[in-house]
Formats: sequence, C-alpha cells, structure tokens
Amino acid sequence: MKKLMHWTVIAAAAMAATGAQADDAYPSKPITIIVPFTAGGPTDRVARDLAESLRKPLGAKTTIVIDNAAGAGSSIGIAKAARAQPDGYTLLINHIGMATVPNMYRKLSFDVLKDFEYLGIINDVPMTLVGKPALAANNYKELAEWISANKSKVNMANAGIGSASHLCGLLFQSTIKTEMTTVPYKGAAPAIADLMGNQVDLLCDQTTNTTSQIEGKKVKAYAVTTKQRLSTPSLKSLPTLDEAGLKGFEVTIWHGMYAPKGTPPAVLKKINDALKVALKDPEFIKKSEQLSAVVANDKRVDPAGHKAFVEAEINKWGPIIKAAGAYAD
Repeated sequence: MKKLMHWTVIAAAAMAATGAQADDAYPSKPITIIVPFTAGGPTDRVARDLAESLRKPLGAKTTIVIDNAAGAGSSIGIAKAARAQPDGYTLLINHIGMATVPNMYRKLSFDVLKDFEYLGIINDVPMTLVGKPALAANNYKELAEWISANKSKVNMANAGIGSASHLCGLLFQSTIKTEMTTVPYKGAAPAIADLMGNQVDLLCDQTTNTTSQIEGKKVKAYAVTTKQRLSTPSLKSLPTLDEAGLKGFEVTIWHGMYAPKGTPPAVLKKINDALKVALKDPEFIKKSEQLSAVVANDKRVDPAGHKAFVEAEINKWGPIIKAAGAYAD
C-alpha cells in the first residue's frame, strides 16, 4: 500500500511538472482568436489590430489566427469559444454582446459569467448616427424632421440581432418614440455597404466602422453617441445626440478578451500580461485614436475588474432590452 502511494505521489508530481513546463512554453503553437462577427466589421478590426500588438510580448514568432464565427448576435462565436479546449490556444474577443446576449436569447448553451475566464477590457468605442448619401437632411435637426414625417417608412439597418448597431438603434428609436423598419444584416460590413448604396436609410454604428466612410463622404454623418464631442478631426464637428436634444443619450461599445473556463492560471497570467503590454503599444494606440476608440487603462484591464464590469453591464441592459421586447429564441 505504501509503495502504491509512493508511486502515486511521484506520478502526480511528474504531471504537475509537465503542466508547469507546458505553461512555461506557452505559446508553442498558433493561437486562434474567435471573433463572433463577420470579417471587415468593427470588432474584427479591433481583433486584428490587437493581434499585431500581442505578438510582441508573446514572442515575435507567435502566430495569431482570427476565426470569424458570426451569427445570432455573437452567440454562435461565444458558444464555440466556450466549447474550446481550455489551454490558452483559443481565445475570444467580443464587444458588448457579452452583456446583451444573456438578456436577449432565451436558450443559450453557455453562461457568460461561469463558462469563461476574463482577461481584460480592450477599449471603449463611440458610435455615430449616419445616413445614406441620398438623404436630403444635412444636419440632425433636418433628419429629425424627416424621420417625423416618414416614421415607419424609415429603414434602419443593423449588423444583426444583439449587435452594437442593433442596440444603438433600439435605444435611438425608443428615445425619439418612433418605431422604424429594422433591417438586420449578417454583419456590419454588408450593412454599411447597403447604406452607401442607398439601399437603407440609417445606421448607428461604431466609429471603428464609420470613420473612413464619413471621411470619404460615402455616408452622411449626423451625430455621435457620447456625452461630449469627439476629438478626431473628421468627427469633431458632429454634435452629440445629447446636445441635439436627446438628453442623456449615450452608447459606448467596449471590447474584451476571454478564455474558456479552466484555462491554466499560469497561461491566463501570460495572456493578461501580454494584453497589458499590447494596450500600451504606441502603434495600437495610434490605430485606435484614428478611429476615435479609447484604449482601456483602468481596473477593467484586470480579470476581476473586467468580470465585475460585464456583470454590471448585464444588469444595465436587461431593462432596456426588456422594454424594447427585443428577444430571440
């Protein structure tokens, strides 16, 4: 019996040592970052920009692959990440959908608070209310009058149920007490493409997706969703919806990074340490500033602060989504 216990202790020690060596060697193979939206959209752009800056602290030879698993308001990608092997080689970058999906979908195969390890918030992104080039309205006052005259005839695009543009659209319609015809797409890229082609009337989307279109005068820009005007040269002349008359209107989209539950603590620390370095990378900050995104530098970049923030956001958006009746099976 003593001999058996002796070998059991040796085996356990050997396994622990092997695990420690594996953690020390991380990363020793390509890392996949799941983005639960289509390629070319704002969350995809954040992930790709961040991936470049993550390679430096993780090792110059580190390969990071983006896996676009779009659909169902980001729940398809979230579910895929939750099922992944918890070894640090599959990560998830998602936006506010981590807080809104639990409020919108009645049947989910995952629990965002129990099935993930939280690695840190990446940034905060303002949103812009933009319209098709052919719209006669040239400022928000004229736009409000046009919406009032056309009401349900107005088409408002979004990137799909649960997307940032869907949430902004819901809040906008609720605030102005006007129900429009909602046109959901399978991502932000096709939504803004149809807006530029005059197929839909309005879109409320992240600056990471609209700034270049506004600068190129491919869409008409009417307002931003922050409490204060933005400093980006091409956007600083835009009024806030709050100053335009929608008092208290504010929507800011955030992005965060996650790993499947059970990922080894040593690996999680390596990823979080690398994330903190990446968020201070001048190149990543420069790319973010060009799109009016604000890189996170507060307690939310720590796992505990990140999780507490998401939990608060779940509680914040629940009543808004309930009031709008925006549920999906």
